[in-house]
Amino acid sequence: MDASTRVALVTGGTRGIGRAVTDRLTRSGVAVAAVYARDVAAADAVRDDAARSGATVTLHQADVGQPAACQTLVAEVLEQHGRLDYLINNAGMVIEQRLGAISAEDWHRQLAVNLSSAFFLSQAALAHMTQQRFGRVVNIGSVTALMGSPVQVAYGAAKGGIVGLTRSSARAVARKGITVNCVIPGSFDTDLSAELVYTDRDAVTSMIPVGRWGRPEELAHAVAFLLDDLAAYVTGAVVTVDGGMSMGG
Repeated sequence: MDASTRVALVTGGTRGIGRAVTDRLTRSGVAVAAVYARDVAAADAVRDDAARSGATVTLHQADVGQPAACQTLVAEVLEQHGRLDYLINNAGMVIEQRLGAISAEDWHRQLAVNLSSAFFLSQAALAHMTQQRFGRVVNIGSVTALMGSPVQVAYGAAKGGIVGLTRSSARAVARKGITVNCVIPGSFDTDLSAELVYTDRDAVTSMIPVGRWGRPEELAHAVAFLLDDLAAYVTGAVVTVDGGMSMGG
């Protein structure tokens, strides 16, 4: 199928890694439904860039931490675009807290945005993808799930859940023309990472064998591979893009 006939839903699609994924897909002719939570300026920038380049991008403001919002979002994309081929679950939030300081509210909120959103969006999207006998789901995890962090306990737990969700979902739809995979980013130069108070950049860099932080477009390249028709034999995979960080040592 020609990429220009395909539609992708990208949560967190107007900033950081999600913006890089949006840009990568639109350059290949894919229509993108980019989801954002609050940053209207970032969404406006995506809209303006799309207008200049002739790309097809629709913007959707939603709190994907709410199950009903996930159902509404997928229905909205299907109504506007007529189909949905790719789902990239990239929405994320981090509240840096040590284990003993995490409130029940903060715990549940981080699990809702970082894990439950991927489940409820997948549930709604896979119902449509199953009917069309084609689909790609890519869930964005985090190296925190592999290495741990004393100030990102809830975030790490949620991102660890993303791996389990990916593998179980992949098995559930493997005979239906649908793949489900996970990409694990390491440390990337994004506005989210810049906001982290307890992150010592030099200390983190010293833990990365290639000696630098990643660029969002490098992660977008891994996502694009998993969406490709030639990646049809890749499902349930966990692809780590971290400059070797999770090797340790």
